[in-house]
Amino acid sequence: MAGVRDIRRRIRSVSNMQQITKAMKMVAAAKLRRAQEKVIASRPYAKQIQDVLSRLVQAQTDVSHPLLEKRPVKKIGYILVTSDRGLCGGFNANLIRMTRSVLDEQKNAETGLVAVGRKGSDYFGRRKVEIISRFTGLGDSPDFNQARQIAGEIIGLYTSGQLDEVYLVYSKFISVLTQEPTLAKILPIEPSEEEAGGQYIFEPSPQQMLESLLPNYLESQIFSALLESKASEMGAKMTAMDSATENAKEMIEKLTLAMNRARQAAITKEISEIVGGAAALE
Repeated sequence: MAGVRDIRRRIRSVSNMQQITKAMKMVAAAKLRRAQEKVIASRPYAKQIQDVLSRLVQAQTDVSHPLLEKRPVKKIGYILVTSDRGLCGGFNANLIRMTRSVLDEQKNAETGLVAVGRKGSDYFGRRKVEIISRFTGLGDSPDFNQARQIAGEIIGLYTSGQLDEVYLVYSKFISVLTQEPTLAKILPIEPSEEEAGGQYIFEPSPQQMLESLLPNYLESQIFSALLESKASEMGAKMTAMDSATENAKEMIEKLTLAMNRARQAAITKEISEIVGGAAALE
């Protein structure tokens, strides 16, 4: 059994870690609240722009645009949205596992990866997966300019024919305890088949509207994915740090019990030695 001094040192070490994990949990909770507000605020806009796009395509079947063009699939691109840092439970592992499964199943076409976040970039960079582009250091509050930059890269790759399909892999925020890894096709753009609500009069022409609307639609899709992933990351980190804090508490209790037993054993041994010495003098 370890000595009392060693156990006391371990208790201090675990207590220090518990204070760190508790602080990280509080920070993650504050960031999660802000990220959740942004997610909730962005969803109506993404839904509305999708409805307008569906109405436009349904009303004008002769409209055309490079982002609507379907062609034989020779190369598929995947936009993987992970975090730049760890300590967020299975958040990154679940996304990487889904992406790896999709890449392994794809046998009929070449694949490439657009890595958003350092964790996904580092993982697949070590495994000989083609990294077309990397976007790291997005921070705790992604803005629309970052989404526009990523969308511009993807649009360029698609319109130049380097990619024939593009999918988005991100974590959809359900609740603090639940984050759902999601695979969504974003190029070529396929308007929803649901009947769009409301009546629209398009001015200027539908073709001109399409030229402006489709890039905005793609940017909004990527921006929503960034916000959803950031909220999911903070939810996963908050849950992980809460579990770590509780585990540290249980470990401290066990170490305290072991320390008391070691102390009691040492006292019992000293008493036995004293009694034995006294008996030897009689």
